[in-house]
Amino acid sequence: MTTTLRPTTPERHTDDGGRARSYEVCVNSRPVGSVRLTTDARLGPSVGRIEHLHIDAADRHRGRGTVAALAAEEVLRGWRCTRLVASVPAQAATALGLAAALGYRERGRRMIKPLTGPPELPSGSAIRAMAEADYPAWHAHRRAHYARSALDSGLTPEEAEAKADTDYATLLPHGPATPGTVLRILAHDGTDVGTLWVALRAGEPDAEERGEAYVYSVEVAEGHRGRGHGRTLMLAAERDSLAAGARSLGLHVFGGNTPALRLYESLGYEVVEHNLIKQLL
Repeated sequence: MTTTLRPTTPERHTDDGGRARSYEVCVNSRPVGSVRLTTDARLGPSVGRIEHLHIDAADRHRGRGTVAALAAEEVLRGWRCTRLVASVPAQAATALGLAAALGYRERGRRMIKPLTGPPELPSGSAIRAMAEADYPAWHAHRRAHYARSALDSGLTPEEAEAKADTDYATLLPHGPATPGTVLRILAHDGTDVGTLWVALRAGEPDAEERGEAYVYSVEVAEGHRGRGHGRTLMLAAERDSLAAGARSLGLHVFGGNTPALRLYESLGYEVVEHNLIKQLL
């Protein structure tokens, strides 16, 4: 039997080089599922995304999904994509197994915690709002870190720098005064030891309706790590989010960052989505 992808929509193009198209998954011309492919809006047109892959129940467990995913890779190679990303719900064990078999690696995880009552901060810890005078040094440091992370994800140096400029201009157009933004500094026994950045309205279209705030950055200064300050910053994030009316707090942890993952799990965060990446040779 031959499994192929048959286009069901015209190919869509955007001004920045993005592309998207939907397909039927067919076995000997018989539709058995569907696939939607796009280039990634955040990472750029060289990064393809399997936005949707569905195989009808009657045709599952016959290798249809595997062949459809491989066919999708060929389409994306034709689009000159060099990498492929996909997001898989944490409970989708079959899809995660398929991705592992096809050579995907974990890029990161999205985690969420339902919020209840405001936690108490440890004795000796104090949180204050980031002042305008504190902002330039923090911004330069975090932007450089963000650009390095984008570079590690496979972007070229030029793409990584451009992405850092664009995303920070979008997320923090007015610095500490950006509406819906919390920027905090943690001091312990009078010494500044860490910083926190929380968006009280996460970037996803339905995040505000869900009442979800989002942690963009939590960082403890070198020389002060391993003393529980990261936990204190996360508790402060909960307090600010609850005060703003949020019902849950989300975050992203990069794959391989085991200390951060353990911290978030100990605080009650649960993985809701795995973000995966694969190089297209």
